[in-house]
Amino acid sequence: MAERERVVRMSVEQPLWRALTGYRVLTMVYAVLIFGFGREAFERPWIAVGYLAVLCVWTLATLPKVANAASCTRRFLGADLTVALVGILLTPLADTDAQTFDGPTLPSIWTAGSVLAYAIKGGWRWAGLASSLVAVANIVERGHPSRDTLHNVLLVWVASIAIGYVVEVARASERTLARALEIEAATRERERLARDIHDSVLQVLAMVQRRGTAIGGEAAELGRMAGEQEVALRTLVAGGLTRPSLVSEDESEGAVVRVVDVDEDDDSPVDLRLLLAPRAGARVTLSDPGAPVLLPPPAARELAAAVGAALDNVRVHAGDTAQAWILVEEWPDEVIVTVRDDGPGIPDGRLAQAEGEGRMGVALSIRGRLRELGGTAELISVPGQGTEVELKVPRGKAGRGR
Repeated sequence: MAERERVVRMSVEQPLWRALTGYRVLTMVYAVLIFGFGREAFERPWIAVGYLAVLCVWTLATLPKVANAASCTRRFLGADLTVALVGILLTPLADTDAQTFDGPTLPSIWTAGSVLAYAIKGGWRWAGLASSLVAVANIVERGHPSRDTLHNVLLVWVASIAIGYVVEVARASERTLARALEIEAATRERERLARDIHDSVLQVLAMVQRRGTAIGGEAAELGRMAGEQEVALRTLVAGGLTRPSLVSEDESEGAVVRVVDVDEDDDSPVDLRLLLAPRAGARVTLSDPGAPVLLPPPAARELAAAVGAALDNVRVHAGDTAQAWILVEEWPDEVIVTVRDDGPGIPDGRLAQAEGEGRMGVALSIRGRLRELGGTAELISVPGQGTEVELKVPRGKAGRGR
């Protein structure tokens, strides 16, 4: 957090706002001096004096407005540009020869400060709008614009748009840097937690597994469960999960279910690997791509729940000694998750019989979930050769889950 605050303080915008503040004051003084040295050429000097008085008061009173992006509001930008445009259009009234000779307007180069404020605040699009209005005002003021007038107008237009574009690029770079610092800080924290866990929890679990196996009996079962927890915890640490996991135990069945909590109010894509990683254990092997497998949160949750249901079936029907494998495949148009085990398989007609008896685990927990996601669940089982469940979720329909 401290590093991110330093990035905010070092923002590239702040020097630009300070430079704009100094520019406005200096160009205000410059406009007054130009009028002071050439006031004899003005047929109606009182118009110029009145306008420059307003310009000086406005510039000094609004210095806090150009101190940062927060205080520089749209209303202020509109009023500031209006002051510049009025000064340009008043120039022929104060100096009737202004349309004949390419002399400076009443606000002179102070006008560019208003355009730059648009560029720093809103980027190149805002700068293009403001400079276009200034260009129109200059052309109207000249009546018959000369080549020099068109050159100056084009120069302001191109320069302001270029500055606005640079500001947008700088802002994007700052966001990238801030995100990189957040990831770096999270990585360091994860490494610290991994060291603490390795020095405490993992060592204890490993000791319980060794001692339980050596003692035998019920202690051996506790040792087996401790071994599964050790493998799962190592997977979580190595995978860098940043979201909390919920761990619950069913002592009657001797099973451990680990579920990663996903914020249901967050619409950002979820990495499916993070939801499936807690399912890995001593008897469950997870194979996934090296890159994140991103899905909408509803689809990721339902797909992970279907995988959990398939693993529950392995534990219940194939026994605690069965091995299971989870394979995650990501394709451009779909995500495929395959759950395979080396159990005894499912006899022919057993699924239909289970549905007829009201046991709807496969029909609802697996196929029902995939159906709501617009996907399919295919179950292949050969007696004596294990069971394979293939879950397919099309990307185009993945966001329609619950």
